[in-house]
Amino acid sequence: MTAEQPPRRRDAAATKAALLDAAAELFAERGFDRTTVREIANLAGVNQALLFRYFGSKEALFELVMTRDSFAHLKATPPEHLFGEALRALLAPDHRHRSLETYLRSSGTDGAGAALRQQLGQEYARTLATLTDEPDAELRADLALAWLLGIGLVRSVTRKDPLATAAPDDIERLVGPAVRSLLERNGPAGG
Repeated sequence: MTAEQPPRRRDAAATKAALLDAAAELFAERGFDRTTVREIANLAGVNQALLFRYFGSKEALFELVMTRDSFAHLKATPPEHLFGEALRALLAPDHRHRSLETYLRSSGTDGAGAALRQQLGQEYARTLATLTDEPDAELRADLALAWLLGIGLVRSVTRKDPLATAAPDDIERLVGPAVRSLLERNGPAGG
């Protein structure tokens, strides 16, 4: 007589985390449109039906991937550190924070996450605008954000040298003072 094996227990939290991590990686590498549900499930090592069970759709999963890191980072980071931390995350060799790459690679997508991407961009710009007293603070914030997105585009998407292979410290050394100057708060006249 053989003993019956107990049914294998599913770990829903681990499966959700695996799907989120796989989706984040693939969306960052390929963008929303060029990533399939099957590829996400395969990378996570699960059946694609579980993606729909836990997230409802690829679009909902994309939105969660975008919000998981980006909005949490935005709320947890003091405005004066936001640009620098976003730049360091973008330049990190381990690619743990790939939300900017996901944003860039999916920016031409009208459907999935378009409103979310717009809201995320507006929130980052609104936060950066608080760093200056200049009347054109919103424009200055958009310029800083555009610089960050441009660095990400050239470094991670088009991979154009010398920026693609430049040391992160060199990029930070050159970009930091310019962004601080753009967003600096002016003191009282004569002070």
